[in-house]
Amino acid sequence: MGSSDFSWKLADHPKLPKGKTVAVVVLDGWGEADPDQYNCIHVAQTPTMDSLKKGAPERWRLVRAHGTAVGLPTEDDMGNSEVGHNALGAGRIFAQGAKLVDLALASGKIFEGEGFKYIKECFDKSTLHLIGLLSDGGVHSRLDQLQLLLKGCSENGAKRIRVHILTDGRDVLDGSSVGFVEILENDLAKLREKGIDAQIASGGGRMYVTMDRYENDWGVVKRGWDAQVLGEAPHKFRSAVEAVKKLREAPKANDQYLPPFVIVDESGKAVGPIVDGDAVVTFNFRADRMVMIAKALEYADFDKFDRVRVPKIRYAGMLQYDGELKLPSRYLVSPPEIDRTSGEYLVHNGIRTFACSETVKFGHVTFFWNGNRSGYFNSSMEEYVEIPSDSGITFNVQPKMKALEIAEKVRDAILSRKFDQVRVNLPNGDMVGHTGDIEATVVGCKAADEAVKIILDAIEQVGGIYVVTADHGNAEDMVKRNKTGQPLLDKAGKIQILTSHTLQPVPIAIGGPGLASGVRFRKDVPDGGLANVAATVMNLHGFEAPTDYEPTLIEVVDN
Repeated sequence: MGSSDFSWKLADHPKLPKGKTVAVVVLDGWGEADPDQYNCIHVAQTPTMDSLKKGAPERWRLVRAHGTAVGLPTEDDMGNSEVGHNALGAGRIFAQGAKLVDLALASGKIFEGEGFKYIKECFDKSTLHLIGLLSDGGVHSRLDQLQLLLKGCSENGAKRIRVHILTDGRDVLDGSSVGFVEILENDLAKLREKGIDAQIASGGGRMYVTMDRYENDWGVVKRGWDAQVLGEAPHKFRSAVEAVKKLREAPKANDQYLPPFVIVDESGKAVGPIVDGDAVVTFNFRADRMVMIAKALEYADFDKFDRVRVPKIRYAGMLQYDGELKLPSRYLVSPPEIDRTSGEYLVHNGIRTFACSETVKFGHVTFFWNGNRSGYFNSSMEEYVEIPSDSGITFNVQPKMKALEIAEKVRDAILSRKFDQVRVNLPNGDMVGHTGDIEATVVGCKAADEAVKIILDAIEQVGGIYVVTADHGNAEDMVKRNKTGQPLLDKAGKIQILTSHTLQPVPIAIGGPGLASGVRFRKDVPDGGLANVAATVMNLHGFEAPTDYEPTLIEVVDN
């Protein structure tokens, strides 16, 4: 589309009026699943959401929030908050994260790109270090991608490779890390047969080493730095398989929280610290738990902990992890180019917008919603408010989080009548759900439901419209299940808690006094997903969506 024939002007909707305040509420991690004791949304008192569900099928339905609906490779890929909010805001489906990496690896393009050329210059004389999460969970990384990366790097001249592994147990079963290490060791042994010096150099559990997020605890990143860069850790082993097996024997030990270890040679010397001249790749494709290590590897004026030694390296991420910070500055796979998001269209068409969440999800309702773009489209038309999250605690300690404060800010924005759209993320179902604490998650779901009520009451007062939806599932199923859907038990007969996102659909509900009487959900978009929400919201503002947007979920029937 040439810039000359492109216009931001949206056509008026033939049947829906303009001028209604629209509240778009995203319940993070709020899927729909069969009711049982592990469905925290079912167990919790959620009278507000229950009342919305009574509007089915005309005012309440389910939409897809995982797999191809959000641009991920297969229907086995659980959704996540980044791709979910990208789809909600963009109104179209873009190849995302893992899928972008899969395409680049399958075509070989990854090995021809600028990022790869940059690190390849170290292959002759120095070591290539690969740091990332070792599992097939598909949320932050995937084992098969690491395998293809190892193969491609070795075929493209890497002579010495060191892998720094982070064990999972969060997106996959706890205890599965030993098997993943054995697979990797086997692959590295085959590379060694081909004359490539390839081995595991260090490791540790993802929640204790390297993979912190939102600057919650820099100590996590420091433990990783010490092991990966300095070659120092409290535990030293001759092999990674031995390391993981031994460290798991400690009481209460699990894959997520394994302490850092380094692999040493027969003289007790670390086999793979990162030194001047080396190349480093962080191979996770998901961003949120890679930004902090990227800062430590890339920033000259870094002050979060004493790095002791800062090697001069060539560093690239699998993807760029922060579009705002341009971090890292080199990456192997370029991000999707998300243009013409619904937020930008609406601002161009006079819709004044308010967006709010607490720190852990603020970027989702702004940066990711706006197509991985930071800042305002028009600062005179928009206001974004971030409420600081509780720092230094796990969210099950304060499961209500900041739901009430977020709701009150949004209520005030609605009642001020300064805005045509308020957009909000309530993080409880996701952030508390990730802790695996079922009782706390129930408390969190109740708090989120109470927050929704505060927002809907305000919409009632101004004669507005609400759209309540979610970005992916989590809190609706907190137990791992076998093929027949029965809860899985561990060796001790205890249920195996599920801390990850799910493959469940999520609800979308519409209503409010401003909703025209003939508006209902269409029956001819049965496979609707998160990307269909943008056109739906545009309609409720009185506009037709652009023709290439995923179709709206609503129709207007003449009463």
